[in-house]
Amino acid sequence: MGRKRHSSLRTSQEDIEVVKHSPQTPQTKASAYRLAFADEEFLTSEDLRGMRFQLEYLKVEMRLREAGVNSTVVLFGGARIPEPGKDAWAAKNAVQRKNLEANSKYYTEARRFAQLASKTSEATDYSEYVVVTGGGPGVMEAGNRGATDVGAPSIGLNIVLPHEQAPNQYVTPDFSFNFHYFATRKIHFLVRAKAVAIFPGGFGTLDEFFETITLIQTGRMARIPLLLFGKSFWSRVLNLEALAEEGTISPQDLDLFTLVDTADEAWGHIRKTYNLPEIAV
Repeated sequence: MGRKRHSSLRTSQEDIEVVKHSPQTPQTKASAYRLAFADEEFLTSEDLRGMRFQLEYLKVEMRLREAGVNSTVVLFGGARIPEPGKDAWAAKNAVQRKNLEANSKYYTEARRFAQLASKTSEATDYSEYVVVTGGGPGVMEAGNRGATDVGAPSIGLNIVLPHEQAPNQYVTPDFSFNFHYFATRKIHFLVRAKAVAIFPGGFGTLDEFFETITLIQTGRMARIPLLLFGKSFWSRVLNLEALAEEGTISPQDLDLFTLVDTADEAWGHIRKTYNLPEIAV
């Protein structure tokens, strides 16, 4: 990764290759003899969990830094929302099928939103406003696809799940990352974010929304545009006004997010926040 630094010392990779050709004896076959950094059993042991957190953070951090990615626009949303005209594969009954097909409009809006972000990013040589998604299907695919539509790179932060999963085909291969820890993945979603767009989704999307708004509410994260796509969807799913009425949040906390219906409406809010020029897509 990046420019190789000069060193007069042997590299770890060179020693890994040497060990591969060691004489096969009881001693060299023993797990104790393995180089620590090439010992998978050791690296995945309980005691090295903290080290694995660090490695997951550093791999992504170093690659994006070397690529010059300074800021991002994050798209969160449901993996089950289909592209318009495509099968609602996740539907378990007729009601779900009807609703998922109706919600396919958010695939279109996510794709358009990513196009707008990526055209703005182009003017910065793709150092600012780079699109990042969870790298999966549904809204995530739409986000990466929108970037691809306008020839821009985009990031996918995938995670290993019990069921079969692979990154969508629109993620830039050099920016297609895979995680074991949700916590490390969440850091990379938000550490560079200049805006976060929340599209309709399930438990994962709700988790990402509440993580983001909690960080902003508590001052652990800068206040940035936090956009909820789908006024009718979110007004039905969440009643945050009730929290304000009950006194468990401040009435002013309801101003930490903005409800929108279209990509152009959302991007207009971001443009106003950062004084960005108008763009045509």
